[in-house]
Amino acid sequence: MQPQIRVIDEMEARLKAAFNVTELEIEDESELHRGHSGWREGGQTHFHVRLTAPELAGLSRIERHRAVHAALGPDLVARIHALRMTLG
Repeated sequence: MQPQIRVIDEMEARLKAAFNVTELEIEDESELHRGHSGWREGGQTHFHVRLTAPELAGLSRIERHRAVHAALGPDLVARIHALRMTLG
C-alpha cells in the first residue's frame, strides 16, 4: 500500500499547476482548531493559503476564491474542513 500524500502537498502541486505562482505559502492551521467541528487527529483539516499569481489580478475577491477552489478540485476541497485565503 502506498503512503497517502499529504493534503498540503497536493494543494501546493495543484496550485502551482494552475497558476503562474509568484508567492505561495500554505499553512496547516488544524491544531489551532483542536476540539472544533471538522478537526481530526493528525491535522490536515484547516489551512491558510497565501497566493499571489498574475491570473488573479483584476478579479473580485469571490472570483479569486472560485479560481483557487477550481484549481484545487472538488475532490480535494471535500477533504478540507476550512480554507482561509489571502490572495493577490
